[in-house]
Amino acid sequence: MALLLTFHALTSLLLFHVSFVSTATHTSHYHTSHSSNHNQHLQQAYRALQAWKKVIYSDPKNLTGDWTGPSVCSYTGVFCAPSPSDKNTLVVAGIDLNHGDIAGFLPEPIGLLSDLALIHLNSNRFCGILPRSLSQLSLLYELDLSNNRFVGPFPDVVLSLPSLKYLDLRYNEFEGPLPPKLFSNPLDAIFVNNNRLTSLIPKDFTGTTASVVVFANNDFSGCLPPTISHFADTLEELLLINSSLSGCLPPEVGYLYKLRVLDMSYNSLVGPVPYSLAGLGHLELLNLDHNMFTGTVPLGVCVLPSLQNLTVSDNYFSEEEGICRNLTSRGIVFDDSNNCLPDKPHQRSEKDCDAVLDHPVDCYDYECSAMAPQASPSTEGPSIAPAPAM
Repeated sequence: MALLLTFHALTSLLLFHVSFVSTATHTSHYHTSHSSNHNQHLQQAYRALQAWKKVIYSDPKNLTGDWTGPSVCSYTGVFCAPSPSDKNTLVVAGIDLNHGDIAGFLPEPIGLLSDLALIHLNSNRFCGILPRSLSQLSLLYELDLSNNRFVGPFPDVVLSLPSLKYLDLRYNEFEGPLPPKLFSNPLDAIFVNNNRLTSLIPKDFTGTTASVVVFANNDFSGCLPPTISHFADTLEELLLINSSLSGCLPPEVGYLYKLRVLDMSYNSLVGPVPYSLAGLGHLELLNLDHNMFTGTVPLGVCVLPSLQNLTVSDNYFSEEEGICRNLTSRGIVFDDSNNCLPDKPHQRSEKDCDAVLDHPVDCYDYECSAMAPQASPSTEGPSIAPAPAM
């Protein structure tokens, strides 16, 4: 997705800059040693990294094998750069141990790394609860802890980081409700998919700055509230795949005028598709697969100017308007299989269709419940590919 590539490109540039500075310092043994011996920032970083190394129990690639001695800027995965407040002072600005397969946990002294701008620990075996000392990382811009074994309730300590813009906690074992503050923090990207989280957007939700939100494959329940419209000014990608959502899709989703990707597949959403989605002029991908939608595939969706991929399979649609009947003629990837569409191949049986269509849902009178409908699709949702290294 274009926006995710933008984040990856930004991170690559950050890492290149930090790596370049770090490499430059390595060319002078005197300069590096001198900085370590007289630089309080690097001395604190040394204490933090040594404490961390002591609680690393498996390092099959020996990435931390050279974490010895005070010259922390020469450590593998540690990147130094001039301090934002003093260009003559070298600090540890980034840690990147992606795909290290390292086992251990994050110790309290990690809070001594107060100059960090980014932490990338994607695809390791770090476990346990995040230390409260992370709150001391006031300059942290990116935090990627994806594909690890962290546990416990949602780590609200990350919400106290004033500079944080990119938060990636996917593929861990966090559980319990999402804190309301998650939606009011000034984050650009929120990835919390593939955990054990519950609840969803609060009904009194007031707004967010996030442009990418991925909540997929959690234990959410209930309806998507109308307050989703408060994402309108920033949100470009919304993925709620396999999140145990029920009820009707609120018309307010159509107010998210910047959306490029909307994936609501593998839920128990019912009723018609709101015609307000016809206002999503930037939408490129719409996936409503594996729900219980009924009624018509609306023409307004099929003629969206930026649409490239539309999936409405495994629902109970009984009609397609206009060009929707032959959407592939516009060069759009389209799947309407396993519905109740007459004269279309690969549809549900009449018996299956009647069981649902004989009991239409009026979304104006529908009362949202935390429990999904009993007749929800009996299929397991897809897994999202593990997070790529930043």
